[in-house]
Amino acid sequence: MARLTIDDLKKIKEQQKATFTLREGGYRAKVTVHMGTCGIAAGAREIMTALLDEIAQSKAEDIITTTSGCAGLCAREPMVTVDILNKPPVKYGDLNGEKIREIFKEHVLGGNPVEKYALVIGSETTY
Repeated sequence: MARLTIDDLKKIKEQQKATFTLREGGYRAKVTVHMGTCGIAAGAREIMTALLDEIAQSKAEDIITTTSGCAGLCAREPMVTVDILNKPPVKYGDLNGEKIREIFKEHVLGGNPVEKYALVIGSETTY
């Protein structure tokens, strides 16, 4: 096996950076795409693809994506939850590729929730 060069190591580092950031918790924004069967049937894969494209185009290194199952509001799928460091989470519903791109630019990058698509702002509480 050939010896690794500095350039090879830099490429490996860049490829693994997202994984390390997730493990270390070094992110300022997390976007959860709800991908239960109802979410997938409603178009959650399109949402995830558009979101990943936006993150790649922005070259942001402090934003992570994750998935979850059903959030219990099947009629409002596809949905995402945006968590910005030190801000209340925002759950968005009835999304499509265009809406998630707007949410990414305005909320994830700009810090301003897009209220016209928001279902709830703040933590959900069960009593």
